[in-house]
Amino acid sequence: MPPSDPCPRCGSAPAAGALEGQCPRCLGLLAFGVPLAPADEVLHRSSQYEFLREIGRGGMGVVYEARQPRLNRRVAVKMLLAGAWARPDFKPRFRAEAAAVARLRHPGIVTIHEVGELDGQPFLAMELVEGPSLAELVRHQPLPPRRAARYVRLIADAIAHAHGAGVLHRDLKPANVLLDAQDQPRVTDFGLAKQLDSEVGLTRPGEIMGSPAYLPPEQLSGGTMGPSGDVYSLGAILYELLTARPPFVADTVASTLRQVLHDEPVSPRLLNAAVPRDLDTLCLKCLHKEPHRRYATAAGLAADLARFEAGEPIQARPVSRSERGLLWCRRNPALALVSAALAVALVVGSISVLVQWRRAEASRGEMSRNLYAADVAAASTALNEGNLGRARDLLLGHHRPGEGDPREFTHRLLWERCQGAHLAT
Repeated sequence: MPPSDPCPRCGSAPAAGALEGQCPRCLGLLAFGVPLAPADEVLHRSSQYEFLREIGRGGMGVVYEARQPRLNRRVAVKMLLAGAWARPDFKPRFRAEAAAVARLRHPGIVTIHEVGELDGQPFLAMELVEGPSLAELVRHQPLPPRRAARYVRLIADAIAHAHGAGVLHRDLKPANVLLDAQDQPRVTDFGLAKQLDSEVGLTRPGEIMGSPAYLPPEQLSGGTMGPSGDVYSLGAILYELLTARPPFVADTVASTLRQVLHDEPVSPRLLNAAVPRDLDTLCLKCLHKEPHRRYATAAGLAADLARFEAGEPIQARPVSRSERGLLWCRRNPALALVSAALAVALVVGSISVLVQWRRAEASRGEMSRNLYAADVAAASTALNEGNLGRARDLLLGHHRPGEGDPREFTHRLLWERCQGAHLAT
């Protein structure tokens, strides 16, 4: 059938190269039970927006810069990346993002203007933020510490607002924070957001969504995540702004996961000597493996960052070496038990060696004393028999005992007898 002929199912003009002359919509309906349409076709058919260019994409969505003629404003329009080809669970996530962010009104959170559908594909029309992301800003070198602290304080304040509205972000990272024209950070991409009072998740069992380097251990291990999980991610953002690298870096995702679950992050001060000690302490407090040891709320983190900026004492305190060791033992009980057993064996072995050495020394001392007594007796006999040379040899075979040694008198007396006998001859 020539390409110019209409689709035999719906009568519409098929695209060039269409299979059996059928349009993409009908092909999708036949194969998947849903009508398909190329993204460009959907965009061009929209009368609400003029799509200008693609400005970003992630694992689930693609974002376009668009113009809304009716209000004469530019916006960012987010749509599912694969459209009708997307995984079945992506649409619920997309709608969850819309539901979560639509009710949030905060200067640190990108505002959603409209939620709707274009040809069956859900979309979000959002405020357009044209500045770079924090990931782009810190790609080559760390930020000055006070600037980094200011950004994270403002982000923490925005996240505290979201928590107050019952919304967890669950995917905070530098790439999801944009800077506006006033150099204010704006949080975006609530695609993994979750209601605090909801027990229903949008991820499948065993599935990890988000970037492992910024996710808290409890989210990676399938545990319950609360506001302190977002606090961990805020600490990871602060860490990267201070050091130009995430807190955990590995060659593979599996290695990164192991580090997040079991390793302690390197102190930011060791990677960047310009980081003040208080800011280092504050950052590491956010990155504790145990949620109860972090800041309890994003608002608490924002308040401590404000104290740091004002030059006031912060509430966080550094972790001592003993505490760090105890925490490591709690996370690695089997390895800690083996290490303890080895340490005990080493101590017991060392004590055993010391005891044996002392016994050997005592035995050698006893043998030396016995030999000395025998040689002195033999020297005395040799003198009495007139064998002066043998007596001298026996006495010279032993060092003269020191002052106070009870043997010293006998040795001196025999030696003087030897000398006297020598002079007499």
